[in-house]
Amino acid sequence: MTAVSERPRLTSVEARLDALANRLPATAPASGARARLVEFAVFVLKQAWACVFGAAFLAVVLAAKLWYPDDAALARNDALTIAAVLIQVVMVLGRLETLRELRVIVTFHIVGTVMELFKTDVGSWMYAADGVLRLGGVPLYSGFMYAAVGSYMVRVYRLFDLRFTRYPRRWITAVVAVAIYANFFTHHWIVDLRWVLTIAVVVLWGRTMMHFRFFRGRFRMPILLAFAGVAVFIWLAENIATYAGAWLYPSQVGEWHPVDVSKLSSWFLLMIVSVVLVTWVYPPREPQGSARGVDRALVD
Repeated sequence: MTAVSERPRLTSVEARLDALANRLPATAPASGARARLVEFAVFVLKQAWACVFGAAFLAVVLAAKLWYPDDAALARNDALTIAAVLIQVVMVLGRLETLRELRVIVTFHIVGTVMELFKTDVGSWMYAADGVLRLGGVPLYSGFMYAAVGSYMVRVYRLFDLRFTRYPRRWITAVVAVAIYANFFTHHWIVDLRWVLTIAVVVLWGRTMMHFRFFRGRFRMPILLAFAGVAVFIWLAENIATYAGAWLYPSQVGEWHPVDVSKLSSWFLLMIVSVVLVTWVYPPREPQGSARGVDRALVD
């Protein structure tokens, strides 16, 4: 593990917001129920800020379902693709993402699009056939849904000043991530190894603790719990997206219903691929000095 003490630099917009938040200590209590409430409020606000790309795109998808005219000259799928591109451009020009982070987000886009091309070809899920901004049966906006995960991951790393103890060696995590990604393809022809890979993830990251800061206090929790929590969050977003018709599973074609909870295992494993990609932009950092011993445990 690479031990780097410096916090990743905030974007200019985030730095101004952080400076505004730093005025809270004058009025925020140091302990008690109000202090916990302030910490929770900052947690919610930072999570919302980290999700800004995904939330904006999901809002566009829902708006298109509710109000986009069926007889519009521009196909709905093409409108969604253009909207996704515009959101990404605003994120970069508005200095909400750095160019360094954009590289890993583009990688998410490519990795996701390749999977989409394969999965739609074998019938795992499907998209509406309208529009010209597409590769085969896959509209180009699909890659931005994976990019939204990448955007969240790189932003949450900065905003929560993430640090780790007993983080596994990155080359080993890369091997596991490649195996997970390959299994998304190969399980259609050979035995599905997702549960073997899940066990490998638990063994590899089982002792890793994630240290983070909301506002004033620092906390820690098992990283596997964080992985599971984000997987549930993505699954909830997937339900919204399928309801809005961004894509559909075969069983949802006749009538929409919630996505089966079994998909959580897929999102959990995809999380590992996402985490490994991000660590090549932001190497895992250890807590500074005595911080290891004073972080409060959310879950131990």
